[in-house]
Amino acid sequence: MIRIWAIIERDLRRFRRTPALLVMSLIMPLLQLIFLGYAFGGQVKNMRLGVVDQDHGLPAIQLKEMLQAVTANAHTFESITYTDLTVAMQDLRTGRLNGVLHIPPEFSRKLHAGAAPQLALMEDNTDQFSSAALGGVLERLAASYHQPAVAARLESKATLSVVEIYPYVPYIQYLLPGTIVLAIFVSAMFGGGIIFIDDRARGLHEGYLVTPIRKFELILGFTLSGVIKAVLSGVVLITIGAIIAGIPDPLNLLRLARLFVLVVATSFALISMMFLIMVRINDPMLPRAIFGMLNTMLYFPSGAVYPINAFPGWMRAMTMINPFTYAVHGFKEVLLKNTGLGAVGYDLLFLFGFTAVAMGLATWLFRRTL
Repeated sequence: MIRIWAIIERDLRRFRRTPALLVMSLIMPLLQLIFLGYAFGGQVKNMRLGVVDQDHGLPAIQLKEMLQAVTANAHTFESITYTDLTVAMQDLRTGRLNGVLHIPPEFSRKLHAGAAPQLALMEDNTDQFSSAALGGVLERLAASYHQPAVAARLESKATLSVVEIYPYVPYIQYLLPGTIVLAIFVSAMFGGGIIFIDDRARGLHEGYLVTPIRKFELILGFTLSGVIKAVLSGVVLITIGAIIAGIPDPLNLLRLARLFVLVVATSFALISMMFLIMVRINDPMLPRAIFGMLNTMLYFPSGAVYPINAFPGWMRAMTMINPFTYAVHGFKEVLLKNTGLGAVGYDLLFLFGFTAVAMGLATWLFRRTL
């Protein structure tokens, strides 16, 4: 234990003497949570909708008044009147408009005759978020024209009542579990195996090789020092990040205790994974190239920013062995649902099992040579 603690103490002293590294590992994930949470989580607004009315009947005028009401209240889009459909389509193609609503001739006559007239929405579908928001609002407006003038006494259609068992979850809260895991991963990139690679590049590793320290003790020392730094980042995110994201009762001690267990399990899994990846690498430049690839391959397919059910089959297969997947799921269960450890037992089992396998393989592959 004395030899292991010597490795931990040396690494933590070096970490303390580099404040820029400390700021990067603690502050950058918070900034990412704020900017990504508010950049992707809000409703799409202030779009530009061209309206071409070739009917000019009373229902068409009422529809345009409803569009103006949306403009004044929800601010989803600004409706702009066009007299020529060709000009409106040209502005749509050049990016001046997000969509064009065409009210065809005889729209009012067909509506009064009960012939279910159609409106045409031409939209710029290269931006699917904007086009989905625009189409959803206009579909709801068009549906109002299909309601009968006199409601039936007995409703013959089946209806659906939606009951939400949890409070509304804004996107910044949905993003918080993945941000916590990413903060731990940033610490894992600065700790674990890369520390030994840096020592090897500077020639400092020779001091380890002439001591009686064993391979497992050396790997465990680097892993524990990395875990301590990763836990520090995780604790900052589960407290300050939860307050920023607006998690209900963010300082609940029981939930914080459950989150701490998850932080420790995730830190061990990611630090040991990094050491396993770096155990045979000698070039100090190679880890820098690997980090960007690992961030893409582990973070985005984990369900942190989009549900796993939407992934293709080959990507869902990748999530089965991705420690990010189980860490993100565990933090979502505890943070967003306030569940107990029983709900994340499988996640903890995988993370600790992954740690054991990764450290065992790293010890086996480690070369105690120059």
